Amino acid sequence: MDMDLLIAHPEWLLLLLAPIFFGCIVLEWWFGVRAKRLPENAQYHPAEVLCNFVLAGMHQVADIIAGLLIAKIYLHFFGWRLFEIEMTLFTFGLLLIAQDFCYYWFHRASHRIRWMWAAHVVHHSSENMNFSTAFRQSLMYPLAGMWLFWLPLVVIGFDPNWVVFAVLLNLGLQFFVHTQAIKSLGPLEWIFNTPSHHRVHHGRNPQYIDKNYAGVLIIWDKMFGTFEPENETVRYGITKPVNSFNPFVVTFSEWRDMWRDVTKPQLSLKQRMKILFLPPKTHQ
Repeated sequence: MDMDLLIAHPEWLLLLLAPIFFGCIVLEWWFGVRAKRLPENAQYHPAEVLCNFVLAGMHQVADIIAGLLIAKIYLHFFGWRLFEIEMTLFTFGLLLIAQDFCYYWFHRASHRIRWMWAAHVVHHSSENMNFSTAFRQSLMYPLAGMWLFWLPLVVIGFDPNWVVFAVLLNLGLQFFVHTQAIKSLGPLEWIFNTPSHHRVHHGRNPQYIDKNYAGVLIIWDKMFGTFEPENETVRYGITKPVNSFNPFVVTFSEWRDMWRDVTKPQLSLKQRMKILFLPPKTHQ
C-alpha cells in the first residue's frame, strides 16, 4: 500500500497487520495450547475469544474517530502549533519515542484515576493470557480522556494523521507481548517491553499491581520507579471479576459501579470528586 494513502487513512494499519495477528494466534494455539505446552490460563475459550474480537472492533471504531476528531477540532479552533514538523525518518523516530512516552503516562493514569480505570479495566478483566487478550479493549477510552495525552504531540507540530498512525503502530506492536509462549528475550528485556514484562502488568499478585506500564520501551518504568521483574508465577485478572463474556457487560461494569458509588445520597461534592478521580480502592 502507498504510504501517503496509509497516512491519509491510518485506521487501515491494524487491518493490514491483522493477518499477522491471526497467524500468531493460530500458531500459539496449535503449538502451545493444543499441544499442552502452555499453562491452563493460556487456553483459548471460544466465548471469550469472540468477546475479545467484538471488544476490539468497538474500540477501534471509537478510538480512530475520536483521535482524528479531537486533533482536527483543536486545529480548527486554535489554528496554531509550536512548529510545522516535516516528516522525515529522523522526525518519525522522534514521534515514535514521544508517543511511547505519552503512552506511558496515559497508561499510568489509567490505573491511578478511577474515571480512566473504568475504561482500562476491560483490558485487565480476563483471567487468561494469550494473544487474543491483546484485542480486549474498551470503546470508552475517548470518554475517559485517552486522546488528551496525545494532543501535545499535535500542539508541538506533528500532523494529526501521523500521530494517529504512531498510536496505532504502538498498539499493534503491543499485540506481541500478550503471550506466555515466550519466557525471556535476553538483553532486549533491558530496553523493550517484552512478554515477561507485560505478564507482570496483567498480574493481580500484590507486588505486580500497577507495574510495567510500558508500551514499547520499558525504560520509562525503570526511569519512573514502576518496574517489576517477573519473579513469581502470575495470577491474571482483577480482584473483582466481571464473570461475563458479554462485551457490553465487560465494557460497562465498572462505569455502572462508579455511577452507583458517586450518586450515593448525602455525599459532598469533594467526596464525589474523590470517587471519580482518586485511584481505585483495589486493582479492580
